[in-house]
Amino acid sequence: MLLTRVITAAVLLPLFVGGLFFLPTGGWAVGLLPFLLAAAWEWAVLSGFRRAGQWGFCLAVLVTALMVLLGMQHVAFIAFERATYGVAGMFWLVCAPAWLRFGWRVRSPLLLMPSGWLLIVPTWLALVRLQQWPWVLLAVLGVVWVADIAAYFAGHVWGRHKLAPSISPGKTWEGVAGAVVAVAVYHALVWYFGFRSVMPGAAIAATALVTVLLPLSILGDLFESWIKRQAGVKD
Repeated sequence: MLLTRVITAAVLLPLFVGGLFFLPTGGWAVGLLPFLLAAAWEWAVLSGFRRAGQWGFCLAVLVTALMVLLGMQHVAFIAFERATYGVAGMFWLVCAPAWLRFGWRVRSPLLLMPSGWLLIVPTWLALVRLQQWPWVLLAVLGVVWVADIAAYFAGHVWGRHKLAPSISPGKTWEGVAGAVVAVAVYHALVWYFGFRSVMPGAAIAATALVTVLLPLSILGDLFESWIKRQAGVKD
């Protein structure tokens, strides 16, 4: 599993960073479409769609993305974008925690479909929009990457106390502690050597952002594990 992650990162990260810095906005958005469709396909499979439904969900996501690309410069699109982020934010802050807390098992693909849309489309849209601040985007993604890597190794070495055994037996509180420490160090280094000179007044905002992103990254990991467990897929 670790080797697969390393190989995947070694192949995709240079492509991601190169596209982020050197592609025009339209090219960047189109370049992300294969990842968008891969995520849509995986969600459709986990949701229990049959083959026709899997293709249908991917087509719906693709059509949404193409409509976004065509309408991004239109004034009315701003309202759609804000609404999309708002609903997605409510999903992560309210629905996803409740989903895990009460152990909801949603068997209907049609009920899982809107959840998948809210997971995939706003993420792609945010990646497209944040290309205009590439270093900020990398710093934000770095929080998730550092948390994931640190939690993996800390949990592997020191893990004793299960975080959520009914959801993901492999995740531990020691892994969470490792993620917190690693992200705190990462945040301090990135701020001091990167953003302190260009955004000196944003220290509190940056710390608040990291404080929100870290638990959300853990929540997202647990939510993915729960959906996979429900679908009978090894996490």
